[in-house]
Amino acid sequence: MKRFSILFNQLDQTNKTGDKLKLLESYFLEVSDLDRLWTLALFTHKRPRRVVNTRQLREWCCEYAGISSWLFEESYHTVGDLAETIALLLPLAGKSSDQPLHHWIGFLAALKDKEESAKKSAIMESWRELTKEERLVFNKLITGGFRVGVSQNLITRALASAFGLEKTEVAHRIMGQWDPWTADFKSMLLEPDFADDLSRPYPFFLAHPLSDTAELAGNRSDWQAEWKWDGIRGQIIKRKGETYIWSRGEELLTEKFPELEEMARGLPDGTVLDGEILPFENGKPLPFALLQTRIGRKKVSSGLLKKAPLSFMCYDLLECNGEDIRHLPLSERRKNMEKIVGDYPSEKLEISMLIEAGTWQELALVRNQSRENKAEGLMLKRIDSVYETGRVRGSWWKWKIEPLTIDGVMIYAQKGHGRRADLYSDYTLAVWKDKDLVPFAKAYSGLTDKEMKDVDTFVKKHTRERFGPVRTVKPELVFEIAFEGIQESPRHKSGIALRFPRIHRWRKDKPIDEANTLTDLQLLLEKYGK
Repeated sequence: MKRFSILFNQLDQTNKTGDKLKLLESYFLEVSDLDRLWTLALFTHKRPRRVVNTRQLREWCCEYAGISSWLFEESYHTVGDLAETIALLLPLAGKSSDQPLHHWIGFLAALKDKEESAKKSAIMESWRELTKEERLVFNKLITGGFRVGVSQNLITRALASAFGLEKTEVAHRIMGQWDPWTADFKSMLLEPDFADDLSRPYPFFLAHPLSDTAELAGNRSDWQAEWKWDGIRGQIIKRKGETYIWSRGEELLTEKFPELEEMARGLPDGTVLDGEILPFENGKPLPFALLQTRIGRKKVSSGLLKKAPLSFMCYDLLECNGEDIRHLPLSERRKNMEKIVGDYPSEKLEISMLIEAGTWQELALVRNQSRENKAEGLMLKRIDSVYETGRVRGSWWKWKIEPLTIDGVMIYAQKGHGRRADLYSDYTLAVWKDKDLVPFAKAYSGLTDKEMKDVDTFVKKHTRERFGPVRTVKPELVFEIAFEGIQESPRHKSGIALRFPRIHRWRKDKPIDEANTLTDLQLLLEKYGK
């Protein structure tokens, strides 16, 4: 645990990618295979199930530290992280431990079926022999709250460099449904012929944002243009009679989308399609809000299947007749994909339409129609591009349209998390309905550090009421809120929900009576929300 807690602390203290890469390489070369495996699992979101709830942790910490619950809560609101709050409040350890990371993961797993009293005794005894830094990691293992700036791409690079492997091969090997409780690090990562996992997806190729087509090399004819659809990026796999549906976040979604699983059964064996899971009906995409009603549900009723119909919009073909064809140019992969879709038609399988526009100027005009087509903009891909791994600059670009905006008045504020734990950085915005302010969105990002400190000062000086961590403030500050989409929502007081709201700018030039109205939002909903 000591070595992992050192790594965790070092990674948290640097923003430099090169430094993080060196730290990870060194760690992977030093620790055992079991700790390598569990570190890989923790940083790729394969975390152990929680066996102790947060209420219990709060109570046990108060008892161990001899403090009242109100003091704990005040400390928590200041620190902003439960695991860190507990680590800071506990008295210094009277013992020490040399047990590795995998020991503590197994220790926690063994508590699963224990009585609460046994869990309490075991957790408290563990706190007695761990340092403050080790307790922080231990508490995060309990709560599942790992938030360190380490991407899966960085983990992949570190493993590839440490063990002399190709990055693309490592990325492929750590994808899929492997279980850290049963997997073997050497056989999974280091042996030349790793086991044939029928469900294993390919690493996704991601596009870079584009601000202007002048940045692109070559002529318009060198590039394929298609809509950037607003759904869930995924892969559909059909191998040896088995079908699998994966999200970009490496979540196996097969059971959540039964109509897509049924469609995939009709595909030829040895097929892997890359595309987007979309709410779709009668040849047209539907609002993203319908897809949200399906997210998180393992079992879907027949009524919901009808209310929120889905299709798979395929972009690319990664495997054909059991052969990995990612090395082929996009134009050739596209022909093979068109043939499969043509030979195995289904109302649940669509193919992303290519946009015909002879010049960049003509394409820009088409892009302006994105919202009317329920799209976020355009995707531009070189027709000679291979299918790469991760976000590689050069051959795939996303050319998104400008966001929608609305001016709202801040009425509530709450402290943030992490480095913002002592600042009021989370805001609730409202618009006018007659003479009342109606909340319509929350925003957590978009201000500079200086602006955030200025808002924090305002909140502290102009607080009207306190409700736990939330403060009601004098309505005086106006912010322009940018968002990608708008939809009806009976759960919100305004009756409207925004997609990806964030602060675009602080409207210091605008008094609150010039902020937008609920009618303005409803007009946007009428135009873009259907």
